[in-house]
Amino acid sequence: MYAQRKAPFTPRSNPGSRFGYRPAPIRARAGLAMRRGMHFGEMPDAEAILRAHGLSLAPMSCGEAGLNFRGSTVLPTARADDIDNGALKALIVPAGSDDADGMAALDDVIVRARAKGAPIFAFGEGVVATLRALNQPTGSVSEDTAAILVYGDRIEALADDAALGLAAGRVN
Repeated sequence: MYAQRKAPFTPRSNPGSRFGYRPAPIRARAGLAMRRGMHFGEMPDAEAILRAHGLSLAPMSCGEAGLNFRGSTVLPTARADDIDNGALKALIVPAGSDDADGMAALDDVIVRARAKGAPIFAFGEGVVATLRALNQPTGSVSEDTAAILVYGDRIEALADDAALGLAAGRVN
């Protein structure tokens, strides 16, 4: 019966759920800059919030071809060229560390995203890396800022999950 509906999922047997699991529709693809020890700082649920608001996160390599992350190898599905051709509508820069080559590649991706007009979400230490790559003073955001959104010439502080959700909802 489920195959006749051609649904990409099967309904859960939860008696309170009438229609089963429905994933959030994907509105835009965003590049996730992979970094060693990456995390979202004070917003550990940032990835889920971005996905819930219709952003599909595509891992991007900023250095080596792949990255070992918590015992798993993550292979990139996006490249910096995808920002140039419009396949990626936003860039996510998590906190983490890089070597000199990785920082140069990260700077290149950030500059490309800004030149294309794509929104840039930065978290934790990624805030400082993003502002440095864009030659912006780090004093424009306070020390306790969990995340920022760079959109054109504007830098918007994202203080909590609700602000992140609103900002993610504006990405086309």
